[in-house]
Amino acid sequence: MNQPTRQAIILAAGRGSRMGPLTVDQPKCLTVLAGQRLLDWQMAALRAAGMEAITVVGGYRIDLLRFGSHELIENPDWSTTNMVATLRCASERLHAAPAIVSYSDIVYRSEHVRRLAEVPGELAITYDQQWRSLWETRFDDPLADAETFRQRDGWLETIGERAKDLADIEGQYMGLLRFTPGGWRKAEAWLNTQPLERQRRIDMTSFLRGLLAAGMDIACVPVSGGWCEVDSGEDANRYEARLRPAHGRWSHDWREDGDWSRS
Repeated sequence: MNQPTRQAIILAAGRGSRMGPLTVDQPKCLTVLAGQRLLDWQMAALRAAGMEAITVVGGYRIDLLRFGSHELIENPDWSTTNMVATLRCASERLHAAPAIVSYSDIVYRSEHVRRLAEVPGELAITYDQQWRSLWETRFDDPLADAETFRQRDGWLETIGERAKDLADIEGQYMGLLRFTPGGWRKAEAWLNTQPLERQRRIDMTSFLRGLLAAGMDIACVPVSGGWCEVDSGEDANRYEARLRPAHGRWSHDWREDGDWSRS
């Protein structure tokens, strides 16, 4: 019987330099959006999806993350490493039990977490099939930031390369993953084969591409909206501008079913 997923790890070590003045005195995950901090949105969705234990991996201004009931661990090298190195700080927890892994600059519905927790496979990710409307809100040219994503029969084929055409994009990876202990053992074993500096600097989509090339299967869970990414101060400003005509009602992607009152 598969072990149920009851824990989550939030990767919150970075400052987020593209946030500008919003992160001068606080980590990126404490940016307020639609009346709540990003970390609060994440905690609410994860707990609503049945995550009983939540670990936050901090770094920049970690002192401001010492609140609430989550466990806090530190990436002391946050300023010189990338997100995979931050994830590795939680390796003991990943070896112990299945875990949802979340970026700290995204917000999402609890139903996405539930679906990700239940899908078979040692490693799984979510992707948004309706990504384009969100990217058109964030960017004048959606292709300026969008990356390739292709899957077949629910298994990842391509991710994270620069897209030259919309046809290269079946969806956008969201920054939500799930590892089983077996999946993490395989992932960490591959990571150990890489040069030390690459282990420190590799980003998550490059990590996933490396695992694919090494023959690891990565399951893909499709969603349709119900999330957003705050990667820059401009993202936050554009989202908040959308909120004003809606009288404060949070509907992140402005699609018919986008009401964030539904955790």
